[in-house]
Amino acid sequence: MNPSRPPLGDSSLAALVKGYNWLPDLRSRTAGPLVRVRVMGQHAVALCGPEAVRFFYDEGHVERATALPGPVLSTLFGRGAVHTLDGTAHRVRKDMFLSLLTGREAVAGLVDEVASAWDEAVDVWSGQPSVVLFDEASRVLTQGVCRWAGIPLDDAGETARDLVAMVDGFATAGPRHWRARRARSRSEAWLARLVEDVREGAAPAPAGSPLDAVARHRDADGRTLDPHTAAVELLNIVRPTAAVCWFVTYAGHALHFRPEIRQRLAEDDPAYAVAFAHELRRFYPFAPFIGGRAVADLEWQGERIPAGTLILLDLYGQNHDPDLWDRPLVLDPRRFLDGPPDRDTLVPQGGGDRATGHRCPGEDATIALLAALGPRLARLEYDVPAQDLRIPLSRIPARVRSGFVMERVHVPMRPLATSRAAG
Repeated sequence: MNPSRPPLGDSSLAALVKGYNWLPDLRSRTAGPLVRVRVMGQHAVALCGPEAVRFFYDEGHVERATALPGPVLSTLFGRGAVHTLDGTAHRVRKDMFLSLLTGREAVAGLVDEVASAWDEAVDVWSGQPSVVLFDEASRVLTQGVCRWAGIPLDDAGETARDLVAMVDGFATAGPRHWRARRARSRSEAWLARLVEDVREGAAPAPAGSPLDAVARHRDADGRTLDPHTAAVELLNIVRPTAAVCWFVTYAGHALHFRPEIRQRLAEDDPAYAVAFAHELRRFYPFAPFIGGRAVADLEWQGERIPAGTLILLDLYGQNHDPDLWDRPLVLDPRRFLDGPPDRDTLVPQGGGDRATGHRCPGEDATIALLAALGPRLARLEYDVPAQDLRIPLSRIPARVRSGFVMERVHVPMRPLATSRAAG
């Protein structure tokens, strides 16, 4: 067989069945620097490791615009999104996201709104016999990000369900996928009307808010975004923020099984909170892999990759690779206490340079949100009833099956200074 060609059999079904373990299993059984497969009838190669990340994010090697499947665009990203652009068009659109989602001041504003929404929600939880952390975190994050973005909300719970549905249904067929499509259609129509109202002066947009920035943004061609594309990009700001509920729920899972981490996280230690956020993103499953397409005949470590080949970057496998991580199957925030992780080694949301490539511009916001909410969760008191806390890796995106149910939630009373002194 020609070594530059994939096997004749298609691996699409195996990918659906094995989920996150599909590419790591293939790589473990394949000699050489890459895996050749056929998926969706296409020749594909799978790469892994920091050098592979740098290779993948080189625009002279890989383009993203033609590699995103239609079902993913119709659910997760939206048609016409920044993810579908390359070159100058991508950089100009991406600059808008970077201006909104990077920098201490921008991120702090978002974190403040979400933290405020969390504190308000906790008062409500304390009056309920039980709450589901996944659902409540999605509402909190949706309410906070929409306040920060300048987007008025009639029902935070309904909006949160739509945002979660878009993420939950992007990689599957059946009811979850069609629920995601309907949620996106509703949300795009709502936000397109809002953008039109802002431009006509019929609705306010706080100066400098994401709503204001998206409504005024001009692309590389000098034109403002049409209302539909503007709605898509607004969703690409608020949807990923709402999706942090996956990691907040994973935080509840981690703190339940590792009480020593919970105790340390409850202390006022910002460095440990950030390390915990990094380790959550490394340890728990989120994005399994990402794809692009070879723009020319390429070579990777002596292996030919013909032009047009689908190139997959194994994110989950890299974040659990024993050649890169000491005890990769152990949750240990201490691994990040000495400093931030290498850019191209920890890749839960992709790698590369976020200013020039396709790396998620909201990564700083994700880390800051988890560093703020993780200690708040650790300081709560609650009971964890019997429930299904498994996280099946065959499901994409994976999630805690029960959503993490908490009973009798309350904020413990802090002892008075005089009491501590007396003790």
